[in-house]
Amino acid sequence: MFRRLKEDIETVLARDPAARNWLEVVFCYPGLHALWFHRIAHFLWRHKLRFLARFISHLNRFLTNIEIHPGAKVGRRFFIDHGAGVVIGETAEIGDDVLMYQGAVLGGTSLKKEKRHPTVGNNVVIGAGAIALGAITIGDGARIGAGTVVVRSVPPGATVVGVPGRVVSDGHSLPMNLEHHKLPDPIAEAIGTLAKRQEEHEQRLRRLELASGIAVALDLQQGEESKVLCEFTQGAGI
Repeated sequence: MFRRLKEDIETVLARDPAARNWLEVVFCYPGLHALWFHRIAHFLWRHKLRFLARFISHLNRFLTNIEIHPGAKVGRRFFIDHGAGVVIGETAEIGDDVLMYQGAVLGGTSLKKEKRHPTVGNNVVIGAGAIALGAITIGDGARIGAGTVVVRSVPPGATVVGVPGRVVSDGHSLPMNLEHHKLPDPIAEAIGTLAKRQEEHEQRLRRLELASGIAVALDLQQGEESKVLCEFTQGAGI
């Protein structure tokens, strides 16, 4: 037991650069406290002490603002960073070395008493405010971008962003890369591409008008369109 507690503390020190020492981690990290409370509740749940397990889970939520159903299965070296607003449902299963940020949800989509929450593989990163719904599988090494809503299974090593979530990476990125601001934005990429094509067509039309001697009125919107195009192409990395 003490070896597992030490492993939990070392996980926080390794994953959070703000953590300075073990004393700070033990007393000031609600994500760690929530995990320890959950282990007690899950033990009681497995031994059919369901009311007591739910009461411990409710106490856990009150103290940490993290809700983990006692029936959820959690692997080793699981770390909830910041933690506020995290919800993990009854039939959720989480593998080893998973990192989850504040506001993330592993939710259900069925009222039937069956497997209805996500299964998360090993070495997965779930960004702030991300929501995974239903009995889907998130493969090993996947990354779920902040604010993403995942409703379909995610292949191993993939990066998913958007609403609904779309796979935007072929799996060659590092699973523990924390630079979420560098995740691709497929919506901005699509709009940026359309804006560039529109600009190209307008330039061709102007050249045709000039070659034909047609008088061209001053386009008062040209400056604004160029500004919007610039913003989208910069956001999409085009």
